[in-house]
Order: sequence, then structure tokens, then C-alpha cells
Amino acid sequence: MTEHTVPAELAGKRADAVVAGISGISRSEAAGWLSEGRVTWAQYRTQGREAGAPVKKSERLPEGAQIAIDEPDPVDLSHIEVEPVQDLTLLYEDADLVAVHKPVGVAAHPSPGWRGSTVIGGLLAQGVQITTSGAQERRGIVHRLDVGTSGVMVVAKTERAYSVLKEAFRNRTPTKIYHALVQGLPDPHEGTIDAPIGRHPGHDWRFAVMDGGREARTHYRLIEAYVRVSLMDIRLETGRTHQIRVHFAALGHPCAGDLTYGADPHLAAELGLTRQWLHAVELGIDHPVSGERLTIRSEYPQDLAQSLRLLEE
Repeated sequence: MTEHTVPAELAGKRADAVVAGISGISRSEAAGWLSEGRVTWAQYRTQGREAGAPVKKSERLPEGAQIAIDEPDPVDLSHIEVEPVQDLTLLYEDADLVAVHKPVGVAAHPSPGWRGSTVIGGLLAQGVQITTSGAQERRGIVHRLDVGTSGVMVVAKTERAYSVLKEAFRNRTPTKIYHALVQGLPDPHEGTIDAPIGRHPGHDWRFAVMDGGREARTHYRLIEAYVRVSLMDIRLETGRTHQIRVHFAALGHPCAGDLTYGADPHLAAELGLTRQWLHAVELGIDHPVSGERLTIRSEYPQDLAQSLRLLEE
């Protein structure tokens, strides 16, 4: 248990942001510590708080407030669980990189609090050698897909490929195409959503369109309109967390099945969806060694394909 004084640069921010800033951890991890009661008031008289009382994650902390943080023992991520991952299939492989179809429910790499399967562990189980560049638990990872999103993902096998691909994604040179089934019919049927995205002020695991957020641009066009939903072709110019889900929810057209962002649960049940209908269908990259343009595609997984069949009946 260590005591800290809220510095001026963090004054007035929510407790989860303050704890993240003080401890050098992510805001979501800080929110977890607060929920577990690991952050308490050490001294706080202006609002009558008693020492030892838990700090609420939504409270805004003034400069000079004294808090105590009971940091959990660090999670050892140096060991990656090597285990086969069902439906993790290789789409392309050479000496420098490997592209896979990432199934839903699989994380890109190990992280604190995640106990499920990972792309890295699945590749190692298949005998694919991956570069040791990057943090040990993230080796070879040059971009990520959310756990609840399926589709194309590329992993570096060599140090050179890792360096070149990381820079490419940082400079937004890859082409990232997604297909999404959204509720309703967006009007216009083709366009660009240009709206900044930030962490939702009232929900730890959600994001929202908001002033002061990071720039985010999503280009879209209609593929096919059904009675209550529309299949969209989407190209990401930026790659913010939950960007497609947040942008279409802000338009009033959340991804079908995406209950986190306001999708209709009855429609999700009718379509047999237990997650958002969102798939990374195509990734275009310049090969990190030859410079050749590679276009890699991933077919819809069974759950998403089945929902389309139900719409067409």
C-alpha cells in the first residue's frame, strides 16, 4: 500500500484517470483496481471522507487529495500459453510474415485479466516461428482485432518485418476493409463518418463520439439492404478502439448483435448473433521485404454467414 498526492496535472480528473496517470497503467486496468477496492482515501477532509474509505472510479479528485493504492502483484506475461486455437487458420505465410483468420473470442496476445486463447499461442502451437521483437507477450503483433471481431490479422515472423510493418500501420498505409451488418439503412448510402472518439465518461469499457476525442474517420458504402438491416463495406482511415461500432452507433445504426452499443437484443436473437456482426474481410499491405502489394481476404465465419442466410430466406 503506497500513498500518493494528486498532482496539479491530474486535478479534476476521474479517479480511474488519476490512478492510471500515477501508476503508469491503462485506464481500464485502473478502473479494475478501483472496483476491487484497491484505492482508498488516505486523507480527505473537504468532503468528510474517512481514511480507508474506497474511492469511487467516477469521482473527480482535486489537487492535493491523498489516496492510497494497493497495487496487485504483477501478472507474469513472459510465458505465453501455447495451445491450439480452433478455427485459427493460416491465410498466407512466407519467411517474413503470417496472416491468419482470427476467430471470434480470441485475443491477439496475452494481457492482464485475459485468460482465453490468443493468436500468438495458437500460432506457436502450429509450429509457426514468430519474431521476439516487441514486448515478450506481444511479440510479432503489429496490429490487433478486438476479441469480439473476426477476420484477417497479420503477424511478423522476423525482426525486419516487425519494424517495417509497425511503421506501416503507424503511417496508415495498409488498407483495412471490414464488412458490417448494421441496423436500419444509413442515409446517405455511401459516405464518410468523421467524428472524434474518446473513452465514454460513464462506462469503463465503452467509447463514444465526443469533443476532445482522437480523430477518427470511417468510409462506408452500402452492399445490400435487407428489411431491417444493411450490409456495409467499410474502409478504416484511422484505427481507434471500437471505431466502426462507435461511429455507426452514433448514427443510430449500431452493428447487429452489438448490445454494448445499443443493438436490438430481439433482432440479435432472431439472427442467432451472440456478438457484433463485424468482420475484417480484407487487408492490403506492402510486403515488408519485397515491397509487393499483398491483398489477403478472410471469408465470413459460420455465425455471420448463417445470419445472412436467415435474412435471405
